[in-house]
Amino acid sequence: MKFSMEADVLSVLGKKTVTESEDLGALVRQLYTAAEALEGTFNGPGKAAFNRFKSRVDDISTTLNNSLVSITGSIAGQHTTFVNAADDSATVHTSGEGAADFAGADTSRFSGGASAV
Repeated sequence: MKFSMEADVLSVLGKKTVTESEDLGALVRQLYTAAEALEGTFNGPGKAAFNRFKSRVDDISTTLNNSLVSITGSIAGQHTTFVNAADDSATVHTSGEGAADFAGADTSRFSGGASAV
């Protein structure tokens, strides 16, 4: 299995998540506004459920937004870790390459000539 991810994937995901969190809070409030027209049609348990929803719209919206903000923070942390690991890996490889001594290496088997079997 091969896994490949470009360096900016997590950054882009974080930006999209921020946008979605803003949209989600607005959608909850839009649902409330749209449902207000139906408020007088509910009776009994339906009315009680609607009233609970109505009283909690701001809490629901805030909770959803806070959850997505936490997800965005996690994505940002993962992005930082990913970028740092890539930078560290490049540094280690560059350092190792610079310290390697290839002068005594037998490269005859890699030459373009006929191979002895």
